[in-house]
Amino acid sequence: MSKLKTLAGETVLYGIGTILPRMLNFLLVPLHTYIFSREEYGTITKLYALVGFINIIYMFGMETAYFRFATKPAADAKRIFNLAQSSVVYISLPLSIIILAFAPFIANALNVGGHPEYIQSLSIVMLMDALVAIPFARLRLEKKAMQFSIAKIINVIIVLTLTYYFLVVSYDSVIGIGYVFFVNVIANGFFILFFIKTLFSWRPSYDKQVSGEMFRYAYPVMLTGAAGMTNEMFSRLTLDWWLPDHFYTNLSKEAALGIFGACYKYAVLMNLGIQAFRFAAEPFFFSNASDKNSPQLFAKVAHYFVITCCIFLLGVSINLDILKYFIGGEFREGLSIVPILLLAYLFLGIYYNFSIWFKLADKTYYGTWITLGGALITIGANYILIPQLGYTGSAWAALLCYFFMVVACFIVGQKFYPVPYRVLPGLMYILATLGIIYSVNVVEISNSLLAAAFHSLIILIFIGIVYLIERKNFRQET
Repeated sequence: MSKLKTLAGETVLYGIGTILPRMLNFLLVPLHTYIFSREEYGTITKLYALVGFINIIYMFGMETAYFRFATKPAADAKRIFNLAQSSVVYISLPLSIIILAFAPFIANALNVGGHPEYIQSLSIVMLMDALVAIPFARLRLEKKAMQFSIAKIINVIIVLTLTYYFLVVSYDSVIGIGYVFFVNVIANGFFILFFIKTLFSWRPSYDKQVSGEMFRYAYPVMLTGAAGMTNEMFSRLTLDWWLPDHFYTNLSKEAALGIFGACYKYAVLMNLGIQAFRFAAEPFFFSNASDKNSPQLFAKVAHYFVITCCIFLLGVSINLDILKYFIGGEFREGLSIVPILLLAYLFLGIYYNFSIWFKLADKTYYGTWITLGGALITIGANYILIPQLGYTGSAWAALLCYFFMVVACFIVGQKFYPVPYRVLPGLMYILATLGIIYSVNVVEISNSLLAAAFHSLIILIFIGIVYLIERKNFRQET
């Protein structure tokens, strides 16, 4: 149980560095949605969706490759760092130069032709993200979670402070959403300063054998990441393509995308917890892989992960009547998609638990095929459901995609790396959570204070029941 406590503690620390900053970043949502129109917020959503795709190419899976090769027996961690950092720089620097050179053309293609500076700013942001990706990975590998967290928190404080200044104190409508991208450039510049010593100590390196092995290991991870980004971001692009004209009364496609993007922010809260878990769990899984009891340990991790996510799913889904005030009034009509997206992200988190087998077995290509299958489901489901259900169809497409990935990863993984996951109890927790959400949301309480008290009581009762069910196992494991 000490190992589980260690993982939990590191997850909390990484949560400070990921959840807390992004929770603070969540405070940008009311600033953006109360100031920008739905159409303007739709443009922000679209551009950052594309950034997500391009960032995958910039990183080329080298973070995971760095973990794998730096933790091998007798590995020279400093040399592996230099090789991984060199690979990222060799890829990201030329790409950013190309994007900068063709910014006007790209802006026209994305229907923001009057603002090539949006594209230029984002190309600089992506380059700086790439330059510090491996340094951040080294902090994780060296278990320097506090330094990791401090850097992330300061970055977000810079973003919040500058965003408030530009949007509230000295807002100029001519610049508009350009402030959002400009602020990110400044804030990411802090990361460069934070890692300046590390970046100066880096030496460009290439080893024909080791670099080649790292690329062969990394490119399936990169393809998996690209397919995964398709699963996460594709709907934010396809709404602009496949939503029929006048599907929503008096609502343009750009406005519908803006509503979807704003409501998606609530579901991202679940993903933040998952990301914090991933930051802690990935090196944890690798470092415990050689333990003969690792399959049982991994099963316990997955089980408690599901329980934690169910509590979060319940807490957010039954409190949307209060949480709705975090976004502007004209964006709230899409809040019905939030529970669907939260459930989708829960399954994504389960997939991250299950997917460790192909990383430990050096069979990352299985992850590529599974995620590509999910991407095909995402594309097909969006194509079919958006014309029928609008942005609600995109939410269901995400859920179908991640559910497929969980099932496929579990079935294949049990053949190569059997882990005694507690599948039935996990499913029962998920179904029970969904049943409670449905039942509670049927009850309408007009008084907001009474509603909040009732919802809090429901959450406490749920946690109490979970404790009664799990306490025997918990005591055995301690």
